[in-house]
This record gives sequence, structure tokens and C-alpha cells, in this order.
Amino acid sequence: MHLFLDTTDVAVLKTLAATGLVDGVTTNPTLIAKSGRPMLEVIAEICEIVEGPVSAEVAATEAEAMLAEGRKLAEIATNVVVKVPLTRDGLIATGQFTREGIQTNVTLCFSAAQALLAAKAGATFISPFIGRLDDYGAEGMDLITEIRAIYDNYSFDTEILAASVRTPAHVTQAAIAGADCATIPPAVFEALFKHPLTEKGLEQFMSDWAKTGQSIL
Repeated sequence: MHLFLDTTDVAVLKTLAATGLVDGVTTNPTLIAKSGRPMLEVIAEICEIVEGPVSAEVAATEAEAMLAEGRKLAEIATNVVVKVPLTRDGLIATGQFTREGIQTNVTLCFSAAQALLAAKAGATFISPFIGRLDDYGAEGMDLITEIRAIYDNYSFDTEILAASVRTPAHVTQAAIAGADCATIPPAVFEALFKHPLTEKGLEQFMSDWAKTGQSIL
């Protein structure tokens, strides 16, 4: 499963990308607002840090305006993926982007029926929001399972990008359910490395090694 970082914090991104485990980046209007920087500048800088897909979201709500904004965003770098909302106009724009060879990430997906439409429109990625569904009292992970079954039934190429990920357990569950990718906040990415038994075991190993008085180098 590919792991994307959901961030516009370039300093954090550089640090975590150095692990070699970051496959791409997603952004949204909220993250851009928090950055306090011009959107096009931020996206261009992120595209220089990671080689994989970088999702940049349109701000328009009507198809023609989405197309104009998306084309502008796609000019920034070859790895830009234009992010559009899962609305009627968003899917109309997605279809046109697909015909133009522009990659898309259809976001704010909350049902398998929506995901089916996005795949039919030719979306590169579909972003089901599992955490927000959990907050709503539904089982977000069930949506990943349903979309996986539909896409496999009809051999759709659209990749399932698990979004609104809150915990390391969400990442594991999404991988088990068959998500192709997950986009996660930096704090959750950092938490994936950790387990108390790993830390305890390493502490014991280091203590025992020190007692030997040896040096490998």
C-alpha cells in the first residue's frame, strides 16, 4: 500500500520523505489556509520534494471553473493530481480531465455508489473519508471493503485512497480491506514506527551490548 502524507508543512515533509517511505502528498484548502502561503508556491515546492502524486484541490464548484483551475494546477508539475469534490459538477470535470490526460483525485466520498460514479468518470484516485464516517456513527472501513469489491467486479483502474485517517489502526485496517493507498497526517505516520515492546526490547539489547565492552567498528 502506498503511503501519502496529508500536509502542506514543507519542513515536516522533507524530514519524513527522507525515510524513503513517503509515496506522495495530499493537500486541501484547509491545509493551504493553515500554511499561510500562496497555494501555487506551496504545491510547486512539494512537487520538488516528492516524485509521487501530489494532490492539489480546486476551489471552484462549477465544472467549467473547475476545469480552468485544474488545468492551471496541472501546469505546475507533471506529478500534480487535480483534486475535485464528489459532486455532479466534480464528476463532469473529472471526465474531461481524464480525456485530457490529467490525473484526478475525487475527494469527499462517503458512499460506494459515489465511488462507482467516480470510477466511471475515470478518476485516478477515489478518497473515501473513513474517519469522518466513524464520527458520524457509521463504520468507515466497511466503505473501503465495499468499494474494493465493486472495483474488482468491474476491473476499474481507479485507486482507493483511504482518507480522514486518524490512527495507525486505521492504516492497518485499510490495508487489510484492500485500499491501494492511504493519506495520513504526519503524526500518524510517525506513530507507525512505534510499539512499546520494540522500545523495551531495544533498551534491553543496548544494555546487554554495553556490558560486553565491545565495539563493532
